Order: sequence, then C-alpha cells, then structure tokens
Amino acid sequence: MQKTILLASSTLVMSLYVACQTKPNEDAIIFPSQNPITEYKIDKSTPIWADEFDYTGAPDSKKWGYDIGGHGWGNQEKQYYTKDLKNARVEDGKLIIEAIKEKYENNDYTSARLVSKGKGDFLYGRIEIKAKLPKGRGTWPAAWMLATEQSYGASYWPDNGEIDIIEHVGFDQNRIHGNIHTKAFNHSIGTNKGNNIMAESDVSDNFHVYACEWLPDKITIELDGKPYFTFNRPSNDWKEWPFDKKFHILLNIAIGGGWGGQKGIDDSIFPQRMEVDYVRVYPAVK
Repeated sequence: MQKTILLASSTLVMSLYVACQTKPNEDAIIFPSQNPITEYKIDKSTPIWADEFDYTGAPDSKKWGYDIGGHGWGNQEKQYYTKDLKNARVEDGKLIIEAIKEKYENNDYTSARLVSKGKGDFLYGRIEIKAKLPKGRGTWPAAWMLATEQSYGASYWPDNGEIDIIEHVGFDQNRIHGNIHTKAFNHSIGTNKGNNIMAESDVSDNFHVYACEWLPDKITIELDGKPYFTFNRPSNDWKEWPFDKKFHILLNIAIGGGWGGQKGIDDSIFPQRMEVDYVRVYPAVK
C-alpha cells in the first residue's frame, strides 16, 4: 500500500512538473477587464466634451482632426478625404460634411472624415449626435467610434473594437443601423452584432438624435431616445469585449464601397451633405 501511494505521488509530481513546463496556448488566454463591472449610470447634467458648432469656418482644431486619403479605406470606397473647407466646415451653427463629385488623385469624389482622436477620447458614457443625413444611391454616412490605442491582438481592427452609432446607405432611405465589431463578432466572418430601425420621419430632411450609451457591461444604441440595439458583455475575453479602453469619435460620408455602393452610385445627386447640429458626450458615473 505504501509503495502504491509513493508511486502515485511520484506520478502526480511528474505530471505537475510537465504541466508547468508546457508553454500556454496564447490564443486561449483571456485578458480580464481593467475595469471591473460596477453599477454605472449616465449623468446627463453636463457634457464632459461637446461641440455645439456655434462658430464659423474650419472645424475646431482643438476638438477635431482629419483622416486624409483616397485608398479605399478597406471598404473599396470611391472618395478622397480632404481637410478642405469645401468638404468640412461650420456654418449657420452646423457642421457641414459635404461629398462632391470631382476628380482628385485618381478618385471620382471628395469628402471628409473628422476624428476626435487625441482631442476627445472617452471610456464609457453617452454619446449624442444630432444630425441630418445625405440622400441618394451611393452615399454611406456614418458616426462611429474606434479604439484610440491598439491594446489587444495583432490587428488594430477588428481586434480593438468598433461602435457604429449611425450607419446609413442611400439605397435604403430612412433605415438606420447600429453595430459593434470585435475580433469574435464582425461582418467579415459573418458574426456581426447589430440591428436597424426605420426612422419615423425622413432622415435627410429632418434632424434626428442618434445616441450610444456605453457602460462596462453593455452598449445600447438609440434613435430619438428609442433603444433598438443592445450588446451585452458576453465575457471578459478581449476577442468578444475590447470595450474597456478609450475610444474616439469619427464623422464622415463615404461614397460607394462594399456596402454603400452595392446598388451603384447615382452621380446626379451630388453634392450631398451631412449636417451635424451638435456632438455631446456625457459621463458614466458610479
């Protein structure tokens, strides 16, 4: 009996030794959130960051930068993004992002993509955008969020996440989409998480309030105060929930592309504009 116990003990020690020497499978590692889930609520008393566009000229350089270029942006888009006033300006209390049909460095259209990266970066809160969208086949306006830094995975996208507060394609007027993208959940592998809603009045003739409430345990997207998509945190695995790091805001009109151009581009519609009355960010507090 004693010999049997000794043999079993030796086998156990050897098994533990081998296990300790085995390199872990890095793909299986789950990185816990840096922000333990706690009860949060949105404080709508005062924004922590906002642009009311109560000035004239170029967008406020203390709040907005630009993405510049015309290489398709990973979506086969047809526009060149510039920082010219003709494509992005503030007038009559509104931010105007305007898409124009014109040749520019091998592209057939110009537009603008504003980014708050490094000037407005947030962890949790409520993001509100009051906007009127462009109209016509081939337009693809958006208001969305990306991670400010690459904290997870080998690729910036989709590993570090994306939150789409507004997506609209001109061939499907008045239908608004809200989506999230992560390494585990994204359209490129057919696992996208999102929903859509039909607006009660025309989104190109009227201003609507588009909002996202982002908390440590869920993301909810709304149209005019009506929630229509909620993504509950499924786990602490960064592949499913990378939304525990700072994100920033993007505003743009794309032309054509893998989604916006599915039914072609109607060149008779240009120029087209997105008008933004305000962007406000409210904090999430414990």
